[in-house]
Formats: sequence, structure tokens, C-alpha cells
Amino acid sequence: MDNRTLIAIILSIFVIIGFQYFAAQQQPPVIEEKPPVEKVEKKEEPSKTIPAPVVVETTTAEEKDIKVENELYSAILTSRGGTVKYWEIKAYKDKIGKEVILLKKTGVLPAVGIGSTNNNFDLSFVNFNIKGRDLKLDNNNKSGTIVFEYAKDGVFVRRTYTFYADTYKIDLTDEVSGLPEYWITLGSDFGVFENEAGYTHIGPVLLTGTDLEELEPGKLKEPRTFKENLKWIAQEDKYFFSALVPATPVEEAKAWTYKDSPVIAFKGKTDKNNFYIYAGPKEHDTLAKLNIGLEHVINFGFFSIIARPLFWILKFFYGFFGNYGWAIIMLTIVTRIPFIPLVNKGQKSMKKLQAIQPKMAEIREKYKKDPQKMQKEMSELYKKHKVNPMGGCLPMLLQIPVFFALYKVLLIAIELRGAPFMLWITDLSAPDTLFGHIPSMVPLIGGFAVGPLPIVMGLTMLIQQKMTPSGMDPKQAKMMLMMPVIFTFMFLNFASGLVLYWLVNNILSIIQQFFVNKKLAKETA
Repeated sequence: MDNRTLIAIILSIFVIIGFQYFAAQQQPPVIEEKPPVEKVEKKEEPSKTIPAPVVVETTTAEEKDIKVENELYSAILTSRGGTVKYWEIKAYKDKIGKEVILLKKTGVLPAVGIGSTNNNFDLSFVNFNIKGRDLKLDNNNKSGTIVFEYAKDGVFVRRTYTFYADTYKIDLTDEVSGLPEYWITLGSDFGVFENEAGYTHIGPVLLTGTDLEELEPGKLKEPRTFKENLKWIAQEDKYFFSALVPATPVEEAKAWTYKDSPVIAFKGKTDKNNFYIYAGPKEHDTLAKLNIGLEHVINFGFFSIIARPLFWILKFFYGFFGNYGWAIIMLTIVTRIPFIPLVNKGQKSMKKLQAIQPKMAEIREKYKKDPQKMQKEMSELYKKHKVNPMGGCLPMLLQIPVFFALYKVLLIAIELRGAPFMLWITDLSAPDTLFGHIPSMVPLIGGFAVGPLPIVMGLTMLIQQKMTPSGMDPKQAKMMLMMPVIFTFMFLNFASGLVLYWLVNNILSIIQQFFVNKKLAKETA
């Protein structure tokens, strides 16, 4: 492997990260729209495959709210559609210290909406009768039920919610008759707290068998239908989500764009349909205990087979130290240990390569017009001095999967959200902003956070680069000196936990390189 290829490999790793950073997913705007108070007209020419919708009158009767509260959340249900209209999480705060709200307005379709076709959630807008009262659940009052009923013109719906004191999970039963079809949706907003995707998925997602389907809102120009092994549907952001899990069989799931917003729904039977609803944080242990497959919503990506054990190790160290900053440091050390022999060997190889650099330069100059002869002479030189030009690349290549797995863990783990480390670092999931932000008028990086952590990381990268032997020619070496500067600016807006990992990894590399250089100096003395 020549030096240019090595540079290309190094740059490729971080071009991928940089692309994820700068290429934020474009989300479709949410259009707030109140449902019309009027009759839903019958279609004159109903579809051959979908029965004509039932005529259901909306109502101007007074809307009634009912409140539900337990130790984890506060919610408001409404008689208009028998659905949820407000959902507040108690254990998590927003940037100004207020509770996280997973639903605070009506989107283009109400949360947990119900209808007679997948494009006509008409029953979401009728007024249901309520059987039940406000619920405040605790150790003395561990569960409670609220029933919504609607009956008119041959259509009957009974919707039963059962809430519990110590879980985000809700039981839902819909008993329906008189409808040509039965559809239930999570709406367009329920479960989504932060709409800025950055480098994580936001929008509809579903689990089919063991396959997680993250549906990109901008690509739902045509409806997508799923019929096999349907486990659950959800609306998600980086740290939170709402999900609908069928406890009785459903016929299909469909995701599509409705009035410029991405929605997802199940088609059940016009009889009795049982579901579980979840609306809360992506806490792995919490979701795993429910035993309904929701833990798979935490998507560690392509290297999840590596990421999941790393996540468990991170949580183990947190249990020992009680601080995720120290847990990240210990995790960085542990993940580096297996690579110490390989890195030592690679560093020695690079040192030998550096020693024969003058002879390599002579061969390049002498045979610059004869590439085949140049390659042959280079091979002879490597063989004579027992140098493996791949030696310095192999350790780096083997560490790439571990790096990306750790990157994903530290990026999406809600456990790091709001987790302090020490001194000025009060949130490992947020950028270091001790020095404020770059003025917004600065191109490309305007608005980026500025703090000492990424700056120190950049300095350690420069030190590491200076200490590491290189077989590059002087021009290439000068170009590589720009990398610490580029990385520093790129890392300014990264989560502090990610920067901390990279900083510690650099420090460990410097320490290891110091001892390797010292040992090689003795051997050549």
C-alpha cells in the first residue's frame, strides 16, 4: 500500500463522519390543521379494492378532557376521537429545564387515530362518550381504565385504555363494528420531541421479524405496505418514540405521506383488536423488560454486533463509577487493549519505513518514467530491509469497526443525555460550549459550539502526528498537518462524550508511541 492509498483510507473514514454531520436529513414541515366540522361525503365511485367509507358525522359537541398521571408521565386524553392530545415525560428535561413533551398539539392526524380507510381517519374527529374519570396512579392505585364509546348509523366503537402506575406501557382495546375497514395510526407527531434530525433518523419506523425499517419521510412519495411478521410500528426521534404493538394479529402496516407529513398505520380486523402503546424514552433496559420487542428501536447501525457489547460495558462501568464520563474513559482503555500488539507492530513498521525514506525517494526520482521498474525496485527495497508497507495500515483498518460502533453508541444512547462529567462539562450528549459559539455569519461553521475539549483533542492529534513515524514525502506530510485543524473544527459540534472518547484515544496513542519510539531508539543505538 503506497502513501497516497493510506491517506485516502484515513480521509475516507472521516469523510463518512463529516458527511453524516453536515448532511442533516431534510424533514418535511408539520402542518397544523384543525379538522373540519362537517359531514364526510360518500364517494360516488368507490374503489373496487377498498369499500366506500362509512358516513360519519363530526360533531360540535363540547370536547371533554380526562387527565392521567403516574410517576413517569402526565397525559391528557380527549373525547374528540377518543385519543391522546398531550403527553409529558417527567424524568427528562429540555434545554431550559422543562419536562420533555412528546405530544402537545394535533398534527395532520391525531395520535392513536381510528378510521374506516387508511386515508380517511374520520372517527378521529367525532365526539365519544367517556366512561371513567381522571386517574392518578401510584403504589396505592396501580392501574386504571378509561372507556370511550361511539355509536351512530350502524357504526359502533368501544375504545378501552388501561394505564399502570410504574410503566410507560398502556393496554389498548378497540372493539369495532359497522366499518368497511379498521385502521389505527400513531399520527404525525406523537413520540417526536426533537424535529432536527442531524445524523439520526426521525419519523416512521417499524419492525418486521428482526428487520428494522427506518422510513425516510422525504422518500415516502409512494405508500409502502408491509404484511409479513409485523411486530410494531412507531414514530421516533433520536431519544424518544411512541409505538403501537399488536397483541392480536393485524393484516398489514402502511406508511405514506399525508398532507406533507409522514404517517404510519396498522390495518386490523373489524372486530376486537388489542394493542400495547408505548410513549417514552429509548431506555434499553426499560424496553427489554416489557418483553414486546421494543428494544430493537435502538439502532446501533451496521456494526451493532460490536456496538451492543460495548454499550453493556459502558453501562457496567457507569454502575461502578456512577459517572458516564469516567465510564467512557474506561471503555476507551478497554477497547484499545486488544489492539496494543498490532499497533506496536504497525508503529515499528512505520519507523522502519521512515528510515528508508531517502532510498525510496531516490527510486521514485530515478524511475519516475518507468512505474513498473519503480514498483519492482520498491519491492526489493522492502524485502531487503524487512519492511511491510501494510504494517502501519492494518491496525488502523482493524479498529475501524470498533470506532464506528463506539461512535454510534455514544451518539444515540439516551443514558448520556444530560449526563455530567466534571468541571464545565454538564451534558455528555451536547457539544462543549464553554467559549460560546462561532458567529453565525462565518461560512460553513457559523453557529458551531466552541469549547476547550475539542481544542485539546486537536492538539493531542497534532502531537500524535508529530510523534508517529511516516513514510510520506515532505509534501504529503505538510498536507497531513492540516488534518488536526480540520478535525478540530469538525468535532466542535460533536457531543462531548464523542470528543472525550477521541481525546482519550489520542492520549493513549501518544503514550504507546512514546514507548515504541524509545524502544526502537535503543535497538538502533
